[in-house]
Amino acid sequence: MVAMTVSVSFRTYLLEQLGQIRPVTTRPMFGGLTFFADGRAFALVAEETLYFKVDDSNRSDFVAAGMGPFLPFGDPERPMQYYQLPEEVLEDPDQLAEWMAKAIAVAARANTKSKAKAPGRPAAKRK
Repeated sequence: MVAMTVSVSFRTYLLEQLGQIRPVTTRPMFGGLTFFADGRAFALVAEETLYFKVDDSNRSDFVAAGMGPFLPFGDPERPMQYYQLPEEVLEDPDQLAEWMAKAIAVAARANTKSKAKAPGRPAAKRK
């Protein structure tokens, strides 16, 4: 497993950049940081690299920008559903707002799916 360290200065910078778009909080997880908006984990930081949550709705944006997935175990067969955010997006508030909104929406959908599948919980009824 990759050691995931985050400097105080990088954490502060990310809080400033992301926080100018909408309120965010962080929590240390596994030596790195997880970022939350509206109570949803939408981003993580490991080794001074910011990753946003992805699914089929936004993964192509990252791929088109040449960004790859977070590989905490170094195994390309076991990627997490987070992709590296292009640095230029972090510097452009308009782009950042768009990419953040998509990642937060992905986190919301994932949260809904995981609650529906939680053990001991009845599956969500389809209409």
